[in-house]
Formats: sequence, C-alpha cells, structure tokens
Amino acid sequence: MKWAVITGSSSGLGLAMAVHLLEQGWHVAGGSRSGTAIEHDNFYDLELDVTDEAAVEEFYRTLSELTGEVHLFVQNAGVCELSPAEDTSLESFSAHLSTNATGAFLMLRGLRPFLVPQQTHIVSLLSTAARYAYPGMVAYGASKHAQKAVLETFQKEWKALKLRFTPLSSGAIDTPLWDGVAAGQSADRMLSLDDFLHVFDFVVNAPANLKFAELTFLHREGFLE
Repeated sequence: MKWAVITGSSSGLGLAMAVHLLEQGWHVAGGSRSGTAIEHDNFYDLELDVTDEAAVEEFYRTLSELTGEVHLFVQNAGVCELSPAEDTSLESFSAHLSTNATGAFLMLRGLRPFLVPQQTHIVSLLSTAARYAYPGMVAYGASKHAQKAVLETFQKEWKALKLRFTPLSSGAIDTPLWDGVAAGQSADRMLSLDDFLHVFDFVVNAPANLKFAELTFLHREGFLE
C-alpha cells in the first residue's frame, strides 16, 4: 500500500495531484485549512494550517492513526501576492515567509517518524522565483529562496536515509493561485494544469535510482515578466 501526503490539497495543483495519485491507486492524505472536495475511499481529508506548529503536530497525530509510513510527500501549500517592493507591507512579507518557508520547515520536521529509508520521495513545489528575481514579487521570491534553503538542509541532514528529494521549479501555472494576482498577464503564457501533471507524473513514476537535483520547467514563451 502506497501512502502520499499532499499539503494545500483544497484547490489548484494540490487538488489535481491528489486526484491524479488516487487514479493511480495511491492512498492520499490531503492537508488544507478549508477541506478538499474529493469523495474517494482512499482519500483522507485532514485539517491543516502549515503556519501553526500545534496544527501541524495534530495533523501528524491523526496521520499516525492511518499509516506509519509515507512514501510520497508533496510540499505544495503556499501563498503568492504581487506588489512592488516599496508597496509591500511587512504583514504580507511575513505571511509569505510563514506559509512558504516556515510551513515547509514544520512539515518536514514532523515528517521524520514516517520516513521509509530508500523509499520516501519528497517533492517540493518551489518556483523559478527561488532562483530568479521577478519584479513585483519580493515577498514571494524571498520566501521561495528560504523554502529552497530549508529543503536543502533537510536533504543533507537526512542523507544517510537515502531518500529522494525532487525540487520542482516551475514557471507560472494557470491555477486559482493567480486569480486577482497577475492582472494583465495572459494565461496563454502560463503552463496549464495538464502541463504540470505531465511533469509530476514523470517525476513520481521515474525509476527509483533516478535523482532530479532540480527540475526547472516553464512555458515555451519563457519567464512571465
């Protein structure tokens, strides 16, 4: 029995990945604040706020009642807002760091008892913003750089377990995350959900001896800027 955990499963990429894995026979525990509209015998809808340490601990307590092993962990929960750096509030900047970076730290730290040596695959949805500075995205970019550092640290500290880590650095994807955010940006220059799932499926089902140190992919039109 294969178990996957997906954070931010209520909509967008998280919802799409959960459905995709369920179709392939996985048992999936989805974590979100608002709940996920999936009705499937192998889907477990768990309440989760990745910014809240107590909520993360409760999530893992509940998960332990379902399984003791996680074979695929997908760090997907995130926020994104656009504004010029000089107009970005401290509240917004802090919120990005709290969700995208601190949330990643809390979830990875809590995952430790569920790791299966030489089997667990950790997929983190970063962004090209983790390596490329976009104007109008100072809070998002900083949080994604921080998330990348968190991921790389856990990867080095867990090296003896021989886990697989796959950072996915994608360009803009046409999901609800961008609703009201990318004013004036055309979805024609964004990746579609199907585009993303093609890459996700390739990564998840690749031979176990393959390692993707960092996989960057974006629309053929290039960086959205």
